[in-house]
Amino acid sequence: MADTARPEAIDAQALEEVVRFTSELIAIDTTNRGGGECSERPAAEYVAEMLGDVDIDPTLLERSPGRTNVVARIEGTDRAAPALLVHGHLDVVPAEPADWTVHPFSGEVRDGVVWGRGAIDMKNMDAMVLAVVRAWARAGVRPRRDIVLAFTADEEDSAAWGSGYLADRHPELFEGCTEGISESGAFTFHAGPGLRLYPIAAGERGTAWLKLTARGRAGHGSKVNRANAVSRLAAAVARIGDHRWPVRLTPTVKAALTEIAALQDIPADVDAPDFDVDELLAKLGPAAALIEPTVRNSANPTVLEAGYKINVIPGSASAYIDGRMLPGGEDEFRETLDRLTGPDVDWEFHHREVPLQAPVGPEAPTYEAMRAAVQRFDPGGHAVPYCMSGGTDAKQFSRLGIRGYGFSPLRLPEGFDYQALYHGVDERVPVDALHFGVRVLDHFLQRA
Repeated sequence: MADTARPEAIDAQALEEVVRFTSELIAIDTTNRGGGECSERPAAEYVAEMLGDVDIDPTLLERSPGRTNVVARIEGTDRAAPALLVHGHLDVVPAEPADWTVHPFSGEVRDGVVWGRGAIDMKNMDAMVLAVVRAWARAGVRPRRDIVLAFTADEEDSAAWGSGYLADRHPELFEGCTEGISESGAFTFHAGPGLRLYPIAAGERGTAWLKLTARGRAGHGSKVNRANAVSRLAAAVARIGDHRWPVRLTPTVKAALTEIAALQDIPADVDAPDFDVDELLAKLGPAAALIEPTVRNSANPTVLEAGYKINVIPGSASAYIDGRMLPGGEDEFRETLDRLTGPDVDWEFHHREVPLQAPVGPEAPTYEAMRAAVQRFDPGGHAVPYCMSGGTDAKQFSRLGIRGYGFSPLRLPEGFDYQALYHGVDERVPVDALHFGVRVLDHFLQRA
């Protein structure tokens, strides 16, 4: 079907529903505290009901009771085309109500904004997808290619109850999927006067959560002890925290640097032997924040565990490190950690997932379709590629050969700090942004 023959399916009901669905999903508390402590089932049942209402047949799957995932397939018109995965997680990180302007699980709609935990990460995207596919059902619209919907558990921890379980135990549900879209992309980033960027994620750093263990000689706190496990651990943690990682530019990051610099008329030859990425970042203004976290590997100390009494030197001490690895940077990461921890501290992967890259540019039709959809509804905006500093369920789905993109479109006003609201206080999303998102997703998903 030609592009012009595909109608825009979003109607007044879809615009109302995306706001209501976002609010009602937020009000379902799916806090994931880690270690298996979460129940996504009420949200999964809500999603399944919204799909079933328009004769989309959902399948509910659980690795253990309460940790529920929802998968459904919408048949496309081109039976020869590969399928596209659209996935969003149902769990959220914890929120302390006392810190918030509104209760984080109220889903309150106030002054054109939907408030609550998950408004950005990522019940908004779940709601947009539901609103779009329900609009299709009302209008009798079918996408060009099969669309597989997956609403997952446990993304905010290890994904073992969610996308990891689905990829390992139910790969047949994703048969034919070659690409997928999910969170953290195509949001408005105001990079300067009149310069609106829409960064589309085409890469992720790999997850390398580490456990460090120092061992020593237990003893009395008043005695000299040259084998103090706490001291050994503290020294290793300080070395890791102070380490300056070398620059490693991936193809995705090079593309981001090149396109963003060109939009600001800043010369940038990222392949030149004397190219200085830090010098260029200093010239890019606010846009540097999109790229700076992904030009190097990183390792940030986050948790310390040692001792049980102030006058007792413990025999062991441990720490946890949030490490992130760029594609091609795994060997460097291991060698650096061996050197920084030293002979008295052991380290191991507490949780590890692979880095990702997906193609961009004219040779990547799906990426170009995302770019075209964004710029159709914001002609003055500029869709650009970028690499996520963190990770998503795309890592687990990559086990099935599915290339992942971050594409959760929102048009946001100046001063709205989207990235600061991820896992932050007073998470919220403008109603207008949700309306923009459903229009962009409808246009893209019909034509991708």
